[in-house]
Amino acid sequence: MVKLIAIDMDGTLLSEKKHIEEPQKKAIHKAIEAGVKVVLCTGRPLFGILPPYKELELEKYNLDEYVLLNNGCSVHKTTDWELLAFEEIKKEDVVYLNELRKGYDLDFTVSNDKDYFVIGERANEYTKEDGGLVYVEVQPISIEEAISGKHTFFKSMFLGNENEIARFVKDKGELINSRYNGVLSQKYIYETLPKGANKGVALKKLAEKLNIPREEVMAIGDGNNDIEMLKFAGVGVAMGNGTKMAKDAANYITDTNENNGVAKAIEKFLGE
Repeated sequence: MVKLIAIDMDGTLLSEKKHIEEPQKKAIHKAIEAGVKVVLCTGRPLFGILPPYKELELEKYNLDEYVLLNNGCSVHKTTDWELLAFEEIKKEDVVYLNELRKGYDLDFTVSNDKDYFVIGERANEYTKEDGGLVYVEVQPISIEEAISGKHTFFKSMFLGNENEIARFVKDKGELINSRYNGVLSQKYIYETLPKGANKGVALKKLAEKLNIPREEVMAIGDGNNDIEMLKFAGVGVAMGNGTKMAKDAANYITDTNENNGVAKAIEKFLGE
């Protein structure tokens, strides 16, 4: 029987209009009322989940729950949004990764729970669009300010045209993955996380904390950044609109995010 459900947001729980449709919401409420722990597990930072979390209307349950953010790099309680644990991109990492983008038409960004920074004088169109999706204005920051010690960063990202991202990943991906966890989360976004940090590791730690065996964990996602949690979960569910790699990592494929795939998966497995 499923006792913990980890749900990705973009391309999974959220529609293409970035809202949560009523059937999705009702299925999650039904799971919670049945005693199942429901955890959002997303690449978004804290400021990027607060409006959708409010839309889910989970506050009415007043439960001591958790969210796994920044692709598993930070963990928060939902009662007061306290930061419980995090992985860090350190200042020497910022310098190293920023140097790697030389010769490529890409933005390099760093972020935490409060700020979304782009290194340089201005953000490109892809970075601005991503900032809009997580409800924040991207702030330009100098490399000197970024490594001043005033800020703690959970993850970093390269953003640009998908062809330029593909060229960068082909040239630098192996090198990056020797020191970090690099993941192509969108065609125009290549994320660099601290080595060993991903959604699967974060979900495993949370399941152990809650004394829930992996056989009783369900994970639902659509992207390459969901692969580790889909593989960890006893029930790994890929969305119908998911990437090939996500589908290959799952043991069940549900409907798309536009056709209430999360709700259909919860309905299928809730009583099993």
